[in-house]
Amino acid sequence: MPFIESDGARIYYRLEGNDGLPLLVLSSSIGSDHELWTLQVPDLLQQFQVLRYDTRGHGASDAPRAEYSIEQLGRDVLALADALHIQKFAFCGLSLGGMIGQWLGINAPARLTALVLANTSPHLGPKSNWDDRRRAVLEGGMAAIVDMAMSRYFSQDMLAQHDPWVASIRATFLGIDPVGYAGCCSAIRDMDHTDQLRRITTPTLVIVGDRDVATPWAGHGEVLAREIPGARAVHLPAAHFSNLECPRSFTAALFDFLHPVVSHTNSTTDSADPLDAGFAVRRQVLGEAHVDRSIAATTDFNREFQALITRYAWGAIWTRPGLDRRSRRLLVLAMMASLGRWEEFRMHVRAALDHGMEPCDLKELLLQSAIYAGVPVANTGFHIAAEEIEKQKV
Repeated sequence: MPFIESDGARIYYRLEGNDGLPLLVLSSSIGSDHELWTLQVPDLLQQFQVLRYDTRGHGASDAPRAEYSIEQLGRDVLALADALHIQKFAFCGLSLGGMIGQWLGINAPARLTALVLANTSPHLGPKSNWDDRRRAVLEGGMAAIVDMAMSRYFSQDMLAQHDPWVASIRATFLGIDPVGYAGCCSAIRDMDHTDQLRRITTPTLVIVGDRDVATPWAGHGEVLAREIPGARAVHLPAAHFSNLECPRSFTAALFDFLHPVVSHTNSTTDSADPLDAGFAVRRQVLGEAHVDRSIAATTDFNREFQALITRYAWGAIWTRPGLDRRSRRLLVLAMMASLGRWEEFRMHVRAALDHGMEPCDLKELLLQSAIYAGVPVANTGFHIAAEEIEKQKV
């Protein structure tokens, strides 16, 4: 398992994605581990290399018997980045992770390209609440406060639906070392960034949950959004773990905020004209040979049309991070079948099979099409798909 040493503790981390992409660090809430971000990672890996870690006292990281501080937890992040030779990174933290993010923004701005503070606060009193929690878990274990924690993490609707993520988070919570949890309670108890927020110069997004009773907008998110210069705010219809209650909206907010910041700070991804990006994506989706043939067949008569579809279909739509490549393929196939655009359907079937889509995917798509677009559509689609599947075997 990958660990680094920081101030007398081993910190567990998980680094995923392609080298050379902008790096995004994800930092979790008290009472959770790096798996809190599982729903975001597959989409984020399209655009970022993602570094998750377990906060000191949580998950696979060590839990020294001590009262921790936000500064100590922030320095753990810097030690992790230094050990991995990462000079600059975007940072997204939720709850305790957002408090660590504030410390980084105040004390290590040169290391940050962007800062996302989700469901968090610059000061979370009264101190007696955190002393009570410390005492409860040290005397009675994590089970002593698990029901209280779940009622703050999730909305009543999500709890009532018996969402599997509620069960997963509960199991993780119960497995945390009470000593480590108590140490992080001390860090939150003693933190107050209110008078320092104006020192944060990193582009900042504040995400709040309108059902969040732990760190509501009033007195918490609103303070961050007001005091951090230029900060933007996004409201989600969620409780404290907004990334689990509204996972797609949370990820969309990240992309909407981080993509222009990353493009501005990484010239290799910055292009005023989407034509070049369109050609790159077109080759990735349809294959080099197909695009080369299309370019060779371009004439003065259709040159503007080829540029139009490359710039807007491939460069402006297919490059959007809101849907993954597989979902876009399936949508195009379903639309082409429903509209009877069989030449385009065949081309996209062939390309999809060449790039990892499997016959079972096509079968499900065509069965769905039979119900919503008609049996004749599915009949023709199955015939064309079967022909292309056979060609793959040769």
